[in-house]
Amino acid sequence: MKAAYAKYIAALLLFGSNGLVASFIDLSSQETVLFRTLLGSLTMAVIFLINRRKFTFTKKKRAFLFLILAGICTGASWLFLYEGYVRLGVSIATLCNYCGPVIVMALSPLLFKEKLTPVKIIGFAAALCGVCFINGKVVGSGDVLGLICGIMSAVTYAFMIIFKKLSAEIDGIESTMLQLIAAFVTVAVFVGLTRGFAIEISRASIPAILILGIINTGIVSYMYFSSIGRLPVQSVAILGYIEPLSAVFFSVLFLNEVLLPMQILGGILIIGGAAAAELLGKRKNPHTSEV
Repeated sequence: MKAAYAKYIAALLLFGSNGLVASFIDLSSQETVLFRTLLGSLTMAVIFLINRRKFTFTKKKRAFLFLILAGICTGASWLFLYEGYVRLGVSIATLCNYCGPVIVMALSPLLFKEKLTPVKIIGFAAALCGVCFINGKVVGSGDVLGLICGIMSAVTYAFMIIFKKLSAEIDGIESTMLQLIAAFVTVAVFVGLTRGFAIEISRASIPAILILGIINTGIVSYMYFSSIGRLPVQSVAILGYIEPLSAVFFSVLFLNEVLLPMQILGGILIIGGAAAAELLGKRKNPHTSEV
């Protein structure tokens, strides 16, 4: 159990360092995501083969369709998120992106017939206020595209969670591998149509690209799914907030990003609202957070 906790926490911290690692890559945000999804999907494929897993998606066509849609949304969400890193900074873009689970919570009565409790309503309202607080400076700066990227990263992240829930019949490792492959194809099509594949990579960027794709995407995804099955659901949900908090902490500590008091309050409202809704708003069977 201790090993599972250590592996899960390490996975969350490494996920939270993605924005920091990406800052050392001298490529456009779209190209960075292209290499992340490529290397991540290849790494998961190797892990899948090493574990001698068998494909099950051929017998679960409906779940497979939803999984492909989840992969498409993953690719789109990362495209928006990494452009948000460039335009808004890692901390603000991360907090915007983390509104995704809150959007799912608000839609859950319609999609999953879950009861919208008073705690969930308060949590959603708090997160909505938090978004307004953290984006006040962005609106004033006139970077409308950056704001759109932040919002769209959350919306596409929300759809990823929804489709991933609907594809739950497929095993975690197989599911992650197929999801990353679908994300790679999505990003590759977008990059091919908008920029082409004539990409120049500097030697200085190669270590960060390999870390982001192989370790922080492929290996860390395996660490995540191999640990959560051995942990209590409530612990998984509570510890899951390490990821956005560490992302903000790393960006402030290592990237010298500055958060205004109102933006700090906004971050507290977003994460606090989401945590309250997830941990207090469900009387039975709380779900684990999605990666």
